[in-house]
Amino acid sequence: MSTSATLPSGSAPPERVTIPSTPAPKGPPVFEPLKGGELVLGTIALSLATFMNVLDTSIANVSIPAISGDMGVSPGQGTWVITSFAVANAISVPLTGWLTQRFGQVRLFTMSVLLFVLASWLCGLAPNIGTLIAFRVLQGLVAGPMIPLSQTLLLASYPKAKAGMAMAMWAMTVLVAPVAGPLLGGWITDNFSWPWIFYINIPVGLFAAGLTWSIYKKRDPGPRRVPLDVIGLVLLILFVGSMQIMIDMGKELDWFESGEIIALAVTAVVCFLFFLAWELTDKHPIVDLRLFGQRNFVTGTLSLSIAYGLFFGNVVLLPLWLQQHMGYTATWAGLATAPVGLLAIVLSPWVGKNVSRIDPRKLATVAFLGFGLVLWMRSNFNTQADFTTILIPTVLQGAAMAFFFIPLQAIVFSGLPPERMPSASGLSNFVRITAGAVGTSLFTTLWESRAALHHANLSEAINDGSATAVGTIAQLMASGMSREQALGSINRLINQQAFTMAVTDVFYLSAALFFVLVLLVWMAKPTLGEAADVGGAH
Repeated sequence: MSTSATLPSGSAPPERVTIPSTPAPKGPPVFEPLKGGELVLGTIALSLATFMNVLDTSIANVSIPAISGDMGVSPGQGTWVITSFAVANAISVPLTGWLTQRFGQVRLFTMSVLLFVLASWLCGLAPNIGTLIAFRVLQGLVAGPMIPLSQTLLLASYPKAKAGMAMAMWAMTVLVAPVAGPLLGGWITDNFSWPWIFYINIPVGLFAAGLTWSIYKKRDPGPRRVPLDVIGLVLLILFVGSMQIMIDMGKELDWFESGEIIALAVTAVVCFLFFLAWELTDKHPIVDLRLFGQRNFVTGTLSLSIAYGLFFGNVVLLPLWLQQHMGYTATWAGLATAPVGLLAIVLSPWVGKNVSRIDPRKLATVAFLGFGLVLWMRSNFNTQADFTTILIPTVLQGAAMAFFFIPLQAIVFSGLPPERMPSASGLSNFVRITAGAVGTSLFTTLWESRAALHHANLSEAINDGSATAVGTIAQLMASGMSREQALGSINRLINQQAFTMAVTDVFYLSAALFFVLVLLVWMAKPTLGEAADVGGAH
């Protein structure tokens, strides 16, 4: 508001006073990339925390018999040690975006790591199965934000031109840890006792949390007051919890022959539909589903998740077949699968360096064709396959892994502003982790059903009208076996053949699906020149 007065003639007009306008609201603070020793130590801290987290999803698998025996429960009840962690983790991962706004990236990450350490310690001390499952739920809940935030903090630490290198470091830990988990878990259980699979997290977690806080605390944008979408949260817990329990328990309960599985499936579908409608219309959604409106986010996330489901399903299946039907010990099965990381570690830095110069869709195509080739080689396995025959595809798979995560993450994050990165990372990781669980469950179920079919077909040839069968039984009985023992011995051979034929069926199907995935990744928009912008988190 201004007032005017009559000026005497010849007087100079007064200077115009400019009233400053209200400043525009500030965007998120922008931090410079880390340099030198800080960058190296920051990368180590974030990678260690990620490795510890991913390792914990698979390290307990081989220890279930030992845990069940110690606690005096059946192995079926013991599997809840895995299921409880998976359910809680799946619920908390997509909440990363909201939690980051509420507490700040660095505070939330450090707090998650420290609580993970505490939960690990409590798991090791658990006196009974109920307490152990409760502490595994806590461990899964606090683990959720660790993987997405390690990704966004790592990207923010590197200059845009080196964002691909940052993703290479992150990808190596995420892909190698599930393979190392069973090997390390088996060795610890055999040589110490099962609580040590949890206790090993304590020194690693404390070191990672301390190092992260000392380097990144000055880079934390701090907390903001954001409303909590209670209805969205409840629907998310019901939908994800029901779905994850259904996936984990489906095989054991014979899928849709079970009333429990049908009830869980109905609950999951109904809650998912309500969740979808609510989150897309709420002003402050707890999960930013609008990210799926971005073509590259949805194409990249789908390609990454389907491929990860195929990859993880096969990672679980190969050691199972080796141990149960090829006479391998846990340690030898681990040695047959562990070299998968060798070529991944060698080639990942090259892929990271070139992801901003070569179309990520071309790099992802190399990964999918590589996985397809490896699985086709495995589809030719038989019961005579020696250690070297099994090892060669495993080593070659490492090359495909190097071309897998980095370009697909570049596609997922291309064109997203920095403030949406934690939400995008949380949501894409949630879909990927869920796909891994679905892949494992479906593949083990398919393996057993195909084995039953092959067993029935092979058994038809064993009858009194078959000269070969009669001759074999006579030979075995001549060596001192009774007829029942001879038939039992033949049944074990049929079992080995049936499960081997079934596992090669799954490998062949996986190879075909990887070749089809090449078409999906080319539905993404070109991101060349934009790929480096995955570093936009800073």
